Amino acid sequence: MTTARELHFMSLARDAAERARAAGEVPVGAVVVCGDEVIGTGFNHPIGAHDPSAHAEMVALRAAAAAMRNYRLPGCELYVTLEPCLMCAGAIMHARIARVIFGAHDPKTGACGSVVDAFAQARLNHHATVLGGVLEAECAAALKSFFADKRAQLREARLAGAAEIAPRNSAQRDSAWPWADRPTQAPDAATPLPARPSSG
Repeated sequence: MTTARELHFMSLARDAAERARAAGEVPVGAVVVCGDEVIGTGFNHPIGAHDPSAHAEMVALRAAAAAMRNYRLPGCELYVTLEPCLMCAGAIMHARIARVIFGAHDPKTGACGSVVDAFAQARLNHHATVLGGVLEAECAAALKSFFADKRAQLREARLAGAAEIAPRNSAQRDSAWPWADRPTQAPDAATPLPARPSSG
């Protein structure tokens, strides 16, 4: 059963995810907790940072390691709104995070059981315990609404682009063929046809 403590820290991760949304990035947020204190917060921003590793977990781990002045974070927990990918799972293991708590499952890249289960590999030398599905509906809804908004924006951009291109093409056509706006009217036989614009 999810505890009030877990709900509290996942809510903080959700707040971080909203910072990603505000920046136009996929809304994923994370916090690293030591005891009852947040020692690192991160949100997804690989596009803005030009950094493929700038996932929420990675940013939170970097902040926590800097705060602790140690690249190892034994006994710490990581809360994240989306199931970590393989890259983040590897960093979590290297940091010696004790426990991972995530919100929404990721059926495409999830490395906590959805696609692979990195933390269940017996031959690896560190194993964090994992709890998934904390505030899952809320975390998933944030992601779904983000992508729905993006699709709507793309549709609007396409429609606006088509509306802009059509008059421009029409103007170019009319200037090349003076009678193009009068398709039923044949040109005067005595009037020489304008040269067809060269395609080369």
